Order: sequence, then C-alpha cells, then structure tokens
Amino acid sequence: MINIRVIDAAMTYSKEDGYVGKVQFGVEGHKNEYEIALHSKKGNEWGYGLFFLHESGKEEELLALEDVLEEDDDLFDFLVETAQEKLERTAE
Repeated sequence: MINIRVIDAAMTYSKEDGYVGKVQFGVEGHKNEYEIALHSKKGNEWGYGLFFLHESGKEEELLALEDVLEEDDDLFDFLVETAQEKLERTAE
C-alpha cells in the first residue's frame, strides 16, 4: 500500500441520498493533496471521484493514484472506512 496521510474525513447518510462522504489526504512523494468523494445508496457498492484538494497538480500523479485505487482494494476500503468513522445521520 502507498503511504497516505489523512487530513480530514466526513460522511453523511440520508434516505434520499444514501451515503455521501469525502476524505482529504496527501500521498507520500506527491506535491499536491487530494480529495476523494464517495457515494453509495446502500453502503455496499461505492462510486467515487478523485480530485486535487487545493489546486491543480500533475495529471500523471492523479491518474497514477486513480490506477492504484482501482487495483488496491485495501487502500480503497481504508478510505471508505475512514469516512464511515465520521458518519453523521441526518433527519430521516
């Protein structure tokens, strides 16, 4: 697994939207920090978007990180679990 440093994480749940979360993190050796946005209707299959956190950086690094996320289930699960730890339930 690559070395990452979690900066912040959050997740909410509502009946209408399902689970919506984000994790902001840095990657060892990368100049820029990232944010992954997570979504799941039922909490078992997750869609995501990966973005630069503050300003645009090297697209090659972003694409390489995306490849790692696609291949490394443990890393992806770690990010989902990090967001889930911050779960806030909204009024249903």
